[in-house]
Amino acid sequence: MIEVKKLVKRFGLKVILRGLDFHVEPGEFVALLGPNGAGKTTFLRILSSLSRPSMGEVQVAGYKLPHEAAQVRARLGVVSHLPLLYPDLTAEENLRFYARMYGIEDQEQRLTEVLEMVGLEHRRKDLVGAFSRGMQQRLAIGRAVLHDPEVMLFDEPYTGLDQDASEMLDEVLRSVAAKGRTVVMTSHDLARAEDLATRFDILSRGVIATSATRDDLKTTNLLAFYKQSLES
Repeated sequence: MIEVKKLVKRFGLKVILRGLDFHVEPGEFVALLGPNGAGKTTFLRILSSLSRPSMGEVQVAGYKLPHEAAQVRARLGVVSHLPLLYPDLTAEENLRFYARMYGIEDQEQRLTEVLEMVGLEHRRKDLVGAFSRGMQQRLAIGRAVLHDPEVMLFDEPYTGLDQDASEMLDEVLRSVAAKGRTVVMTSHDLARAEDLATRFDILSRGVIATSATRDDLKTTNLLAFYKQSLES
């Protein structure tokens, strides 16, 4: 579902990604872990077609980036540090805009389902500009799952969420995974990543330093694996 070969990303003279290779099978849930500055957000921005690679090959859902970005975006759901919402529209107006863009049938029923899923049905008529950071993140999660995408990219999705909203996101992620969708998530919460993901990739110094599946960690834990990966 995702195929990346020899990916390089430079910002001027600064090299962020240094010939990164990455491969994800359909239905895998990959936790992309690493220290601050390792390039996780940069990498997800490239996968989501928001940034162009300097060198290398990137393919998502059978389409090549950046040349087939429109086809990739139609198959992606993205939750990032930016909510990608319109503050002067209400919650339901935001979702209706995206529903039309994605050509979703029976829009009103789907909007109600998603608003209930993220706990914002009672705020559907309120302007998003009046929402707290956590509420905006809830709606951004709803926007990302609205069209039931094949691939979901989550960049630190728990940032700004309270306990109730974090548990809601846990359920959303489990539901997405149960449908066989492909998920890549960055996170500093190793316990949550260990509970949700089926594979763990450590990004360090611009490359994937090492990778392990859930089965590989039966004799250890994710924290020990993470520390060992960064020390090697």
